[in-house]
Formats: sequence, C-alpha cells, structure tokens
Amino acid sequence: MSGENPILVEVEGGVCWIRLNRPNKLNSMTLEMHDQIQEAMDKFVDDAEVRCVVFTGVGERAFCAGADITNFPKLSPDDAKEFSKKGQKTIQKILGYPKPVIAAVNGYALGGGCELATACDFRIASEKARFSQPEISLGLIPGWGGTQLLPSIVGPAKAKELIMTGAMVKAPEALQMGLVNEVVEPEKLEEAVGALAQTLVGGPSIALRKTKKLLNDYANLTEGLSAEAKAFSELFSTEDTREGVAAFLEKRKPDFKGK
Repeated sequence: MSGENPILVEVEGGVCWIRLNRPNKLNSMTLEMHDQIQEAMDKFVDDAEVRCVVFTGVGERAFCAGADITNFPKLSPDDAKEFSKKGQKTIQKILGYPKPVIAAVNGYALGGGCELATACDFRIASEKARFSQPEISLGLIPGWGGTQLLPSIVGPAKAKELIMTGAMVKAPEALQMGLVNEVVEPEKLEEAVGALAQTLVGGPSIALRKTKKLLNDYANLTEGLSAEAKAFSELFSTEDTREGVAAFLEKRKPDFKGK
C-alpha cells in the first residue's frame, strides 16, 4: 500500500478509511496531505451511505509522526502562521464533522499526529502505539490544536506535563489517563476499530451528530486555536526555535539560550 499517493481512501461497509501513506517517513504530513484529507472528508459529508470515518497509518511503525519538519528552516513567522492554520483547518473539520471519526493508532502518534488523533471522537490504540507532543524539543509549541485539545481529554495538569516536557507515553499509560478508549494487540487493531465503526454505522445518525456537536465547545476552541496559531508563528522569530529545528535535523541535542 506504499504507492505514490500519500493519502489512501477506501469505503467499506458504511465506513470511510483514510490512511496516511508515507510509511518511509513515519507517515509525517505535508501541507498537500491536509488538502487531500479535507477533500476526502468533503466528498463524503453528504453521502448517506458513509456514516463513520477512520484515520490510520500505513505500515507497522507509525500512525503519524506529525508535520514534515524538513521545510521548517525556510519558514518565516508569517509562513509559520499559515502552516499552523492549515493543520488547524483539518483538525476543525474533524471536530465539526457531522459523523463519528475514529483514530486507529497503529504506532507513533507524535506532534501533529497526536493532534490528529485527539481531534477524533474515539481513539483505539495498538499495544505498540506511542503518543507525544515533542514540539518543545524544537523550541516550539503544538500548532495544530494540541494546546486546546489535550487538556480537554487528559486534564490541564497532565496536558502541561506532556506538552512542556515532550514526554513519550506508551499505550497502557495513555489508556490510564483517558487519552485512548481501548488498547488492543496490534494484529487485532483493525478488527476492534471495525467493530466500533459498525456500532456507530448502525446508530441513529441524527442523534450522533447532535451529540457530537454539543460535546464540542466550538466558541472557546475557535478563540483558543487562533491564539495558538499566533504564538506558534511568533516563535519562528526566536533563536531557540531556529536552534531546536537545526538540532533535530542534525540529530543532536539543542542548546537553548532563551532568545
């Protein structure tokens, strides 16, 4: 399944499976992939036959390792703001989608990958799944909704710990803190996700849509995402962010100066 298309879309049994298809890059996301995801979701939004969406990653190693960082050294603060808003548009589309969305987390869910998963209504994880918001190691903050989504799921204290330290969380700990709904053996992940999806497909779609809308606080989220994008972009004018990105690409430890 590792062809040229970075996003694979398949519909089966009333479920639209969207697979991130860059396994050699740990399914890290380019801006073009956001456009493709949004187009796929728009295509099925009014399709009565599709009643649930599932996100997962191709390969055994990663759900999504977040943004493709190779272009970060070229980003100006204005570019960074647009970059943040592009990812946030995908997150907002998932949050506002009138159908249930499930994340089948088959491996690493890092940075933007963790944000993609937390935007979904349900998260089922393989025992091999790992979660992290490691942006702090780049001298950055999450830019695709992490500062707003994570506290609403695991609570402010745990969210601060994860975002401010960049700690990696294994699947059992993620289950314990409420970050995921269920942890299963790797070979049973798609079966478990499929079972949940079929429960949702057979449910009352109007009631599910209204329930999802009520549970998401759009007013506060919209304001919070705007503030996040502003802060994310401002960091691209700092020496620490330039150092953090350079260190990541050069595979060394960053030397932050607080500038």
